[in-house]
Amino acid sequence: MIATLKRRLMDQIQASEAPTFVTAGSRLTGDLEAAGSLVLCGDVRGDGRIGGTLRMAVTAHWEGEVHARAAMIAGKLTGKLVVDERLEVGATAIIRADIVARSIAIAKGAVIDGTVTITSGDAPMKFEDRRAQR
Repeated sequence: MIATLKRRLMDQIQASEAPTFVTAGSRLTGDLEAAGSLVLCGDVRGDGRIGGTLRMAVTAHWEGEVHARAAMIAGKLTGKLVVDERLEVGATAIIRADIVARSIAIAKGAVIDGTVTITSGDAPMKFEDRRAQR
């Protein structure tokens, strides 16, 4: 079984698809550009362009204007967030920003302080984030 898990992990993390990580305790100041996905657990102050999915952990904080293909937010974001596809806002998220996204799902308990524009015209989906209850 371990060989199977390792193989699957190696299949997922290939050079062309490997995400960029900013670990908890790290602080970046300045603009950040990632061709692929970004996993953020630390702090960023500056604008960002993420070519893949932005995943912000509960420990993450970003101040600036952020553009991403897709996003999953569990931490704090201040500024502006533009998402080309789907945005998922977790129960622990605190977003003080204007948001533009094709579609949005918002967990019960999430805080959004700003205007929300959904470009698909669909209503936001609401859900209960069971992961936040653990």
